[in-house]
Amino acid sequence: MSSSPPDLRFDFATLDDLPALTGLLALLFTQEADFLPDTEKQQRALRMILEDRQRGCIYVARRSNEVIGMVSTLYTVSTASGGQAAWLEDMVLLPDCRGQGIGAALLRYAVCAARDAGVLRLTLLTDPGNAAAQAIYAAEGFEFSVMRAMRLTLC
Repeated sequence: MSSSPPDLRFDFATLDDLPALTGLLALLFTQEADFLPDTEKQQRALRMILEDRQRGCIYVARRSNEVIGMVSTLYTVSTASGGQAAWLEDMVLLPDCRGQGIGAALLRYAVCAARDAGVLRLTLLTDPGNAAAQAIYAAEGFEFSVMRAMRLTLC
C-alpha cells in the first residue's frame, strides 16, 4: 500500500458536498446487487443525515478539495452491546482512486470517529463477491457474523 498523498484529507461532509456524494452513490449503486441509483432518493437521504448529526455522520476523503470518497455511519441502539451502535454504510471511492490505500485510511478515520462518539459496535453489509472490500474491512478488524441479513421493503 502506498502512503497517502500530502493533499489528501478526511473530514465531515457538508451540504455543499451533496452533488459529489450523490455521484459517488450512483457509482456504488451500479456495483451493488440490491440497489439502483436514484438521484432524488439519494439526495433526500443524504440531506437527512447531513442536517442531523444525531442520525449519523458522513465522512469524506478529499484530494485538493475534491470529494473522492465517502463512508457513513448511521446510529442506532444495541441492546446486546448495551449502548450506541452504528451501521457503516455507503463506502465508495472514485474508480481512479482505488488501490492506493485511500479507502483503508478513510475507513480507519470513520472507525476512530465512531469510537470517539461512543459507538460500541459497527456493523456493515457487503456483497458476497466483493472480496476487495471485504479484505479492507477485515484488515481493520471486522469479522463475518453468523447472522444473515434479511429485508422487508415497506414502500
